[in-house]
Amino acid sequence: MIRKLLHTRYRVNDLAKTVSFYKDVLGLEEVKRHKSPRGSELVFFKTPNSEELIEICSFPASGPVTLGPDVTHLAFEVDDMEAFALHAAARGYPLSDGPTESSSGCFAFIDAPEGYEIELIQYKK
Repeated sequence: MIRKLLHTRYRVNDLAKTVSFYKDVLGLEEVKRHKSPRGSELVFFKTPNSEELIEICSFPASGPVTLGPDVTHLAFEVDDMEAFALHAAARGYPLSDGPTESSSGCFAFIDAPEGYEIELIQYKK
């Protein structure tokens, strides 16, 4: 039986650019990095207030990563949407959609390297 969710993997073409995005734009903490037995380069990030890790994987032997639109995304809670949007835009990642008001607060999206979407949610206080 399943005990718990351990990590979510996103395979990428440009490991350095994606790792920089997760560190410098999202502010996540890199907790480990290693090469798998089959040759994948793996970088794991810890998200605040969560046990689940995010695994960023480079495995050129599998061929190039091609991502269709609106296939998957990660969602993160932010304290201040406007402040986060300014921070991300200053690093070259402006909001791609939103912010949009909702009954529980507001949400917006930014595009990570490789085309993966990141959803940002600010709940009403």
